[in-house]
Amino acid sequence: MSEVKRIYLYDTDRQAAERVASTTKKGIVTESVEEELYHCDLVIEAASQAAAKHFAPIVVERGVSMMLMSVGALVDDDFRNSVFQKASKTESCIYIPSGAVCGVDGLRAARESDVEYVELITTKAPKSLEDIPYVLDKGIVVDDLKERTVIYTGTAREAVKLFPKNINVAATVSLFGIGFDKTKVTIVADPDTTSNSHELRYRGVFGETVCHTYNVPSPENPRTSHLAALSAAHALRSLVKNVWIAL
Repeated sequence: MSEVKRIYLYDTDRQAAERVASTTKKGIVTESVEEELYHCDLVIEAASQAAAKHFAPIVVERGVSMMLMSVGALVDDDFRNSVFQKASKTESCIYIPSGAVCGVDGLRAARESDVEYVELITTKAPKSLEDIPYVLDKGIVVDDLKERTVIYTGTAREAVKLFPKNINVAATVSLFGIGFDKTKVTIVADPDTTSNSHELRYRGVFGETVCHTYNVPSPENPRTSHLAALSAAHALRSLVKNVWIAL
């Protein structure tokens, strides 16, 4: 984008940052996020919930806006409220792209009136759920699954905490809708699936919506959905051009 003058890249793995920098003429690898904040208008977090929790307060405290991809970090009410209050005080902005799930635009609008029910049903390949403590504690051997199996049913708050790398979409849905405690999440392991899918259901005085998204993995990072990266790219394009459609 011609509107972007410089891109500062930081990763705890410097080689990873250098690989990304080599793909763009504007990329500059930096040793410290804090040192570059005086030169930045926007910081994009695309690392982990831990990174989001560490950097978000620092960034907004300096009056710099931030885009969060690891939305699950906001499940902590005290942390979320603190960051939002700091952002309001310093007049910085926090941006949360829609990520890998479609239909949140309608949910966001429906929330202006009464929304009675929100459920997210996520279906994943069993392999993506291996080595997760909750799954291991339940005695589930994902490699042995031969049919669709419900791994978890409960609140979005608990889901985000139990599956921090797998269910960031639940945090996004909760923030756009009726909150972490009222949003129901079901996680299904399906050995026959070829994609991560998210079925979003909600109803209220506006009517009822069912939206099903079938994702393919990102070519650069198969652990995340391609649509999640595209949603961040679209959000960035809207920001730099200052044109927002379907707010």
